Amino acid sequence: MRNDRRPSCAPSPVGVAAAVKLLWRLVMLAGALGLALTAGSAAALDPGSFTPLDAKLITPLAGDDSDARIGSIEALGVLASPSAYTVLRALLDEKLYASPDGRVFIVGDDGLAFDPLTAKSGPAPDGIDSITVNNRMRGAIEAALAGERLFASERATRLAAAIEIGRNANISQRPLLERARAAETDEGVRAQLDIALAKADLQSADAAARRDAVHTLSQSESESTRALIAGLLQKKGDGSPVEPDAGVRNAAADALHQIDRRLAIIGWLGNIFYGVSLASVLLLAALGLAITFGLMGIINMAHGEMLMIGAYSTYVMQLLFRHYAPGLIDWYVIAAIPFAFLVAASVGMALERGVIRWLYGRPLETLLATWGISLFLMQSVRTLFGAQNVEVSNPAWMSGGVTVLGGLVLSYNRIVIIVFALLVLTAVWLLLNRTRLGLFLRAVTQNRHMADCVGVPTGRIDMLTFGLGSGIAGLGGVALSQLGNVGPDLGQSYIVDSFMVVVLGGVGQLAGTIIAAFGLGELNKLLEPYAGAVLGKIIILVLIVLFVQKRPQGLFALRSRSLD
Repeated sequence: MRNDRRPSCAPSPVGVAAAVKLLWRLVMLAGALGLALTAGSAAALDPGSFTPLDAKLITPLAGDDSDARIGSIEALGVLASPSAYTVLRALLDEKLYASPDGRVFIVGDDGLAFDPLTAKSGPAPDGIDSITVNNRMRGAIEAALAGERLFASERATRLAAAIEIGRNANISQRPLLERARAAETDEGVRAQLDIALAKADLQSADAAARRDAVHTLSQSESESTRALIAGLLQKKGDGSPVEPDAGVRNAAADALHQIDRRLAIIGWLGNIFYGVSLASVLLLAALGLAITFGLMGIINMAHGEMLMIGAYSTYVMQLLFRHYAPGLIDWYVIAAIPFAFLVAASVGMALERGVIRWLYGRPLETLLATWGISLFLMQSVRTLFGAQNVEVSNPAWMSGGVTVLGGLVLSYNRIVIIVFALLVLTAVWLLLNRTRLGLFLRAVTQNRHMADCVGVPTGRIDMLTFGLGSGIAGLGGVALSQLGNVGPDLGQSYIVDSFMVVVLGGVGQLAGTIIAAFGLGELNKLLEPYAGAVLGKIIILVLIVLFVQKRPQGLFALRSRSLD
């Protein structure tokens, strides 16, 4: 008999059961791997490493009272245990849930609910909802978690944590701060912890402790600390003082006076620094103008556009480095220095040969011509790069700054610009006094006709001098590009200041230009806090007009046989 039975494609019941068991084991294995790899929830879901917490610390988190929640967060931070930090991180990551009956659970990525009161995991109860974290709670959580970093091995981490806690330290954090202070060996971190402890003691019930805290905070140089002490001298709505103890109020008044005096000194030092920075920019902007104006007597209204050309040359160099050498982008400024000088100098020499040399001895026509050239250059830049400002970013080694005296930040880019201006000034002095070009330039400045008679090529010297002045302005544009955005109107902001520096210092006088630039820069920054930016410039302009009325030749008179 022929067997017509064929193999069946349906799986047997035994095979199905085996496949289901295998699939279940794979799911369980994947779940175990997921628990091991889940950041932040691994510690929370491991009962062996979690110490059950008191219900008084956890239960308020499930309520609606915002103040009770903040108090619970602060209490967990003071507890300073790994279990407390696990709950706080879960709350910050929105993994802390509350059940309808007021219980709190940490729900992991696997869906299991972990009870911090019993250190046991299980299925999530029905109806649990995530605990919402507002900005106030988030700040309290971050301040509480900073306590964990107070005991880190890295000094920078501990310092940052001490500063963060010190912003809003309260009396409940005092035990934690005391433990950190006793274990700390670095003097800088200990000083920040002392400030945090003093701020916490301001909430103490002991008047002597509050008075000692005020004495400690009187050494601070922070505006926030000043505001905190000033609050002790305020009055409540009913007219009673915020601080009930008269001794503490007297100590607060003395501390406020000390902090104000210290902040005033810091403010003056900051104005001096920013004045030197502004003076460096004015020096770079006016140095080239002093050379060309002193040699040729040309009122070059296009000098500001040479600054703009230098700044855009820096922008172009940044684009080239980003496209062709992204790994060396931090050094594009170094390459931009000779590039900007050559581009601005080339434009300056082309203008001198093409337009300005035909207008010597005609100052009014020169002024109008160079003003038209400035408009042409600005419109050309708008056509090439657009009317909007372009961003020139600081390299990494020029970003940031150094903090001195607590509140004064000396930015690296301004420090570099000050050094750069001094280097350019040194190079120009060496060029004028130690080279053949400088000798010819000084000869033409003193007596053009006599220099021409003895064989000095005055026409070529005029061209090279105008190129030198334009190139120096281009270097000033490199410096300006590191202080702000670059736009077509960049040079217009400095052309008037440049002429004021040249006129005040004396035409053709390098020493006068230096003194005038630093004097105007410092005077401008010292007047701004009292008179404002606009009124300060008006006062400076009036003072210069009065000075020129009495001394038309400026600070230093130009010595010339032709003038004699």
